[in-house]
Amino acid sequence: MVTVYHVKGTRGVRVIWLCEELGIPYEVEIIDFSPRFKNSPEWRSKSPTGKVPAVTVDGFTMFESGAVCDYLLDRYGDGRLQPSPGSTDSALCRQWSWFAEATFARPLGEIVNHNRVAPEGGQVDFVIEDCRNRSRICIAAIEDVVSKSDYLVGNTFTVADIMTGYSLLLASNFGLLTNDYPETLAYYERLSQRPGFQVARDSG
Repeated sequence: MVTVYHVKGTRGVRVIWLCEELGIPYEVEIIDFSPRFKNSPEWRSKSPTGKVPAVTVDGFTMFESGAVCDYLLDRYGDGRLQPSPGSTDSALCRQWSWFAEATFARPLGEIVNHNRVAPEGGQVDFVIEDCRNRSRICIAAIEDVVSKSDYLVGNTFTVADIMTGYSLLLASNFGLLTNDYPETLAYYERLSQRPGFQVARDSG
C-alpha cells in the first residue's frame, strides 16, 4: 500500500495523479501543515525539510515528488507512462519532468513564498514580477512543443505531462495561463479533463 502524505494543492498532486493513472492502491493522509508540525521530529523523520509530499510504500519512506513518481513507475508502471529506457523519447521525458520542477515550479514556488512571508510593495513586488516573467518563459517553451503535439513527448501522455501539469495548475492559479498561449491553454484543458488529475487536484 502506498501512503501519500499531502496538503491540498501541493506537489502531492503529482503523486496522487500518477497513482490514479496507474491504478495503484493508495491512501492519502492529510497532514497538519502548521509550523509546529512541519518542524516536529515525527514529520522530519519522513521529510527532512518539512515539505510535502512524502510517501510510505510497504514501510519504505521517501520524499521529493519527481523522485517518488520515478520510483512508483519503476515499481508499478510495467512500462506505462514512460518511453522505453535508453530511447531519445525517454531522455525527453526526463528532460521535461525535471524542467517541470527545477525550472518551471521554482519561480512559481517563489511567488507563493514571497506572498506568504513578505508585505506588499517595494522590492518584493519587483521580485514577484521577475518570478512571473521567468514563469512566462517556461510557458512559452511548453507552447512551442504542444503547438506541434498533443503531449510533451512522442504525442503520448507520460509522466512528464503529470509533472508539468501540476506546474501549469500553479501557473493557472496565478493568472499566468493567458490567451497569449492558446496551445498551452488547450494542452492544460486536456490534462485537467483527465479523471486522475481531478481526483488529485481535489484531494485534501
